[in-house]
Amino acid sequence: MTSNTGKPDVIYSQTLEKVTDFVFDDKVADVFRDMIGRSVPGYGSLVSMIPVLAREYVQPASHCYDLGCSLGAVTLALRHSILGDDVKIVAVDNSSAMVSKCQDYINNDASDIPVEIICDDIRNIEIIKASFVALNFTLQFITPDERLTILKRIFDGMNNNGVLLLSEKICFDNERDQQWMTDLHVAFKKANGYSDMEISQKRSALENVLIPETLDVHKKRLHEAGFEKVIVWYQCFNFISLLAIK
Repeated sequence: MTSNTGKPDVIYSQTLEKVTDFVFDDKVADVFRDMIGRSVPGYGSLVSMIPVLAREYVQPASHCYDLGCSLGAVTLALRHSILGDDVKIVAVDNSSAMVSKCQDYINNDASDIPVEIICDDIRNIEIIKASFVALNFTLQFITPDERLTILKRIFDGMNNNGVLLLSEKICFDNERDQQWMTDLHVAFKKANGYSDMEISQKRSALENVLIPETLDVHKKRLHEAGFEKVIVWYQCFNFISLLAIK
């Protein structure tokens, strides 16, 4: 079962003399839709639920933020489901390759909900009048000691009853559970056509870049940032998504 969206991901299909750290460059941007669909279990289902969440939580005269927007899947899902008046979406990514392609998708989209696309580090973005903020597989690429500061800034810039959607790859304290979920994730990627070599080389590329944490750590940090209500609303193997409400 392989993805049929975008160019096929063959970045790690040949033996590399040296596997360098993973970066969101032009090569990745070109195949990202295929890559994430074949690498993140349940990604399509998660994004397909964004309209349900948006209709529940997006407030009139507010801002929505897609922090680490990549090609804009969450931005577009929001744009097609916002019902309130005077709502603006701010999409942010520090990869110029991703931002360029995201802008193309927005330009070719028929919705008239305003979208501002910014090429910058999410740590530099001021959050203002936010009723919906998405960190969709983004925080895991930020060093752990900076994650609380980002969440506090988001909380401080949110309206009351605003929601943060935080999606992450997680790890497990229990070694048996960790191996179980890792094995299932590998089986998922193999079912999507990735070879053992591709899986191994990409794992090496991500090792120092994507730093997962346990679900308990994420929940504790969200509470420390100020969120009282935190719940897991989605999980597929070792990939989860939480809702945190101010």
